[in-house]
Amino acid sequence: MTELLKEPSLPADDDCCGGGACCPCVWDHYYSEYEKWRLQQVELQTDAKAE
Repeated sequence: MTELLKEPSLPADDDCCGGGACCPCVWDHYYSEYEKWRLQQVELQTDAKAE
């Protein structure tokens, strides 16, 4: 069984410099983790409906 992911928290206001030069940006990391979490949620809901 795959480990259940926790919904990622939004970065704090002071986590992002706002300059756009960081690679990866804290927002890139957040959106990547959020997408993994969201896809897992869809999969769990699909599995629950199939049962």
